[in-house]
Amino acid sequence: MTAAVFDKTLSERQLCDLELILNGGFAPLEGYLTRDDYASVLETARLADGRLWPMPISLILTAAERAAMGAAERVALRDADGRLVAVLEVETMDPFDAGAYARAVFGADDANHPYRRALQGREDGWRLGGRVVAREGVRRSDFAHLRRDPAEVKAMIRRAGWRQVVAFQTRNPLHRSHFHLTLDALDQLGPETGLLLNPAVGPTQPGDIDASVRVACYERILHRYPFGRAALALLPLSMRMAGPREAVWHAIIRKNHGATHFIVGRDHAGPSARRADGASFFHPYAAQEMLARHAGEIGIIPVFSQDVAYYPAIDQYLPVDRAPAGLESRSLSGTRQRELLAAGEPLPDWFSFP
Repeated sequence: MTAAVFDKTLSERQLCDLELILNGGFAPLEGYLTRDDYASVLETARLADGRLWPMPISLILTAAERAAMGAAERVALRDADGRLVAVLEVETMDPFDAGAYARAVFGADDANHPYRRALQGREDGWRLGGRVVAREGVRRSDFAHLRRDPAEVKAMIRRAGWRQVVAFQTRNPLHRSHFHLTLDALDQLGPETGLLLNPAVGPTQPGDIDASVRVACYERILHRYPFGRAALALLPLSMRMAGPREAVWHAIIRKNHGATHFIVGRDHAGPSARRADGASFFHPYAAQEMLARHAGEIGIIPVFSQDVAYYPAIDQYLPVDRAPAGLESRSLSGTRQRELLAAGEPLPDWFSFP
């Protein structure tokens, strides 16, 4: 007798997770974390067998979906158009404790955190684990020429002849300080190094600039890099804004895409919001510190970036630790950039390319 199958239409966040499971971006995962792996990742940032994996990846059903699922042992995972992307072979099913998730991943069960808010309505949900089997896969029509899975990115790197690849993660439009930060990384690593601009274009946090606008920005800035030294590949990543754990997660993902180096700045993947008590969710350098501890195990070399500022007296962008003493600097945060754009105000010429 054929086992019952439950149909599940995935949210965009869930579709992003599934896409990276299927294409190898989340290697070594071959599905959603089962009970022992999930518990181990929450406690130790490792799978039950000891392999480094800092982010709990599960398929979460609402209480109503769990009730409708009944005794089904397989879940048909569908996109918003009803296309069968993959099938989950359910191995474990457990109540989802959103508070325990938040305390482990964000350091606090605080409703101000954007991903904790994204979990609202699932506090009485169920967490499914098991292997996924591809069917039609994820199909996306927007920016198809820039969407490359890990195998395609590695092939692109081989064609370019790069001996080293430094990856840059962003969820913001690329402004001049980002450009000079990445250009400085290329200069420091030498002429046989290429830059992989690998922006996250899945859901991030409320208030972030729409991915379609950001991608247009990335495409326009690409020609400003030395010829043949930079490439753009979009990453369908649903960010958790999890600071230190997310920095390690991002490094593993970029290693899976062929990167040898990974740029990590101050407060990497930290949320814009503060905790209810007014404190930051993470120390500004906690992400760099956690990645430094695990980089050798991942097999990637972190490039810990200094803040880059504009010095009007010499009309140059420089890392702050290499600027001449006594010069006045200018800088603009990503948060302030988003505020100006949301208000319809112009960005300073020194801050952003036309």
